[in-house]
Amino acid sequence: MMKALVYQGVNKIALAEKPKPALKAPSDAVIKVTKTTICGTDLHIKKGDVPTCVPGTILGHEAVGVVDDAGDGVKSFKKGDHVLISCICSCATCEYCRKGMYSHCTTGGWILGNTIDGTQAEYVRIPHADSSLYRVPEGVDESALVMLSDIYPTGLECGVINSRVSPGSTVAIVGAGPVGLAALITAQMYSPSLLVMVDMDSNRLKVAESFGAHSTVNPGVGDAVEQLMKLTDGKGYDAVIEAVGVPATFEMCQKLLAPGGTLANVGVHGTKVDLHLETLWAQNISITTRLVDTVTTPMLLKLVQSGKLDPKKLITHTFKFSEMEKAYETFGQASKHEALKMIIEM
Repeated sequence: MMKALVYQGVNKIALAEKPKPALKAPSDAVIKVTKTTICGTDLHIKKGDVPTCVPGTILGHEAVGVVDDAGDGVKSFKKGDHVLISCICSCATCEYCRKGMYSHCTTGGWILGNTIDGTQAEYVRIPHADSSLYRVPEGVDESALVMLSDIYPTGLECGVINSRVSPGSTVAIVGAGPVGLAALITAQMYSPSLLVMVDMDSNRLKVAESFGAHSTVNPGVGDAVEQLMKLTDGKGYDAVIEAVGVPATFEMCQKLLAPGGTLANVGVHGTKVDLHLETLWAQNISITTRLVDTVTTPMLLKLVQSGKLDPKKLITHTFKFSEMEKAYETFGQASKHEALKMIIEM
């Protein structure tokens, strides 16, 4: 048996005893988790926004750990190897994986902590281990690498790449949570001329400025859209990244688009939103959606290894695994506790 954080129904989670996972297929590996974290998506599950996750499921899809057991079909990893667990499991051979859409793998995708038991446990089974794990580079802080399981590739792929940030472009990021901040950091690799962060949390806006935002706007202070448009002389933004996942922020993002601009949705939406085609139909705009594919993870690992990217600066809190429920309370009241990402030490 092992300890695990289990989803028990809407707004109900608890540490519980669960059977230690065993190999189910030759391509599986069982990982002894050493460090994990909590994602905003876990909060959406807790609220009941993700019906594919049923009560009794172990939550979590981000972690680093050590290979405890590997199936006969696993060729790249062996017992004792230190590995980064990707939030997306990929078979690497189905039609979607061959297109680079690992998130839609026919036997994988985002299953950890969703349709199968996840990483907020002492052990986790990883399907398709050869293409769903990454070896931890020597000399790299493993706490920092937990940030590469999900939020950095999500911010980069779903936000920056999907919104087509390019040299000289103007960019507005609505939502200064961990993924929004990861988008802010990685957007700077593409040299935009204006990078603006929007959030109700004044502490997170200060963090955004320290991470490179040219300007910040708090919707709780004055007319946010008016302030944001003024920064572009009324033209709007070439790239708008929605990183919250509620109707009000999606509504705001539509108002910020410049002609020819792109709105990249990153937030997890649990309810319908309105699309204002009556004003957008002639504006040559694009709206993109995406579940992270983690195709950029190898590149991000190289940037971390070279010292050009420091994901650890998003970590604000550390908890022991026995304090998991307290960690959820803290993360759920992020503004009160000035929380971004937290590391859970196993």
